Amino acid sequence: MSHKRVPKRKIVFAGAGAAAVAAAAIILPNANASQDDKAEAAPKKVDAASAADIAAELASQLGEAFGGAYYDKDKQQVIVNVVGDNNNVNVQVKSAGAVARKVDNSTKALQTAAKTLKTKATIPGTSWSVDPKTNELRVTADSTVTGAKWDTLESTVKSLGDGMATLKKSAGEFKPFVAGGDAIFGGGARCSLGFNVTTDSGAPAFLTAGHCGVAAEQWSDSQNGAAIGTVQDATFPGDGDFALVTYDDANTEAPSTVNTGDQTVDIVGAGEATVGQQVQRMGSTTGLNDGSVTGLDATVNYPEGTVSGLIQTDVCAEPGDSGGPLFSADGQAIGLTSGGSGDCTSGGETFFQPVTTALDAVGAKIGDGGAADGGAADGSGAAGDGAGANGAGGAADNG
Repeated sequence: MSHKRVPKRKIVFAGAGAAAVAAAAIILPNANASQDDKAEAAPKKVDAASAADIAAELASQLGEAFGGAYYDKDKQQVIVNVVGDNNNVNVQVKSAGAVARKVDNSTKALQTAAKTLKTKATIPGTSWSVDPKTNELRVTADSTVTGAKWDTLESTVKSLGDGMATLKKSAGEFKPFVAGGDAIFGGGARCSLGFNVTTDSGAPAFLTAGHCGVAAEQWSDSQNGAAIGTVQDATFPGDGDFALVTYDDANTEAPSTVNTGDQTVDIVGAGEATVGQQVQRMGSTTGLNDGSVTGLDATVNYPEGTVSGLIQTDVCAEPGDSGGPLFSADGQAIGLTSGGSGDCTSGGETFFQPVTTALDAVGAKIGDGGAADGGAADGSGAAGDGAGANGAGGAADNG
């Protein structure tokens, strides 16, 4: 099948970001310490991106004593959960500039509990993620989980033991955020461009939601228009919800810039999410909304199948917001909108595909690969002129 070439164009996308939100931390003073010792033991003040790096480093160092970590925005500190009374562990945490917090559950124990849920309670309409603030698994059932399904889920959670998991009901229904949104079009579906990237061969491309990538092979920047990109890789359901689409015109300028409507933000790289981090996303249906990361390594059992390895947030979203970018104020690409429950009136849970995982899987990097003109002064939206100030955010109408 021949592909119609399109003229050189600038491709931008929309979204917005902010830095971090907080949880309380208690630091016990050392009455016998000298002034120098106090200065050495004082936790570092860091931003959310640095908090993720510190947490990752300590996770590798502490082994089974590590029980997760989160970010305290008010004090700009990393709070690290520690299992046991090993003073050397506490010293390691303090040496890294973080605050040690004693808990009962190690990350390994929580992961084992999550495997039990996957084995015994993979029920459509359920989800679970690790919440380091409570040091438990956060298990949620949507409105479709009733009767015997609810009984199975409830008994499985109880079997994990006290203090291992909490179970709650959601008023909505877990589903990919499919439906309207001005962005990109393919096979009767309508989706949104997430982040522009460069493939390992140097070709311009973009990331979007995986449930878009499996809905159509080719995508246009206007309904019934000429194709501008072709899907090269798509995952959904399974180990993520992401797709890589390469631009058919190798000369397409795809700057690493987001347009919030009021300003443009340079995307300088991909960052890991941290629980407690405040984030914002732009969607073509609901516009700009903010919230915080509430869980990591989330598993969601959509009607279409189970998706694992997601970021859980309390950022609202609605049909049409799927595929839109989630990122931070310092220009770190964090996630791609996958799905969830609720809406922007009543709230709900929303899940995002981590950008770092998607990049590793498809062999790409954030950025335009050195495009000559990386700006977005024209204020255009996702994939050309189709999205305007609303930008990237929609997903498939029927995908």
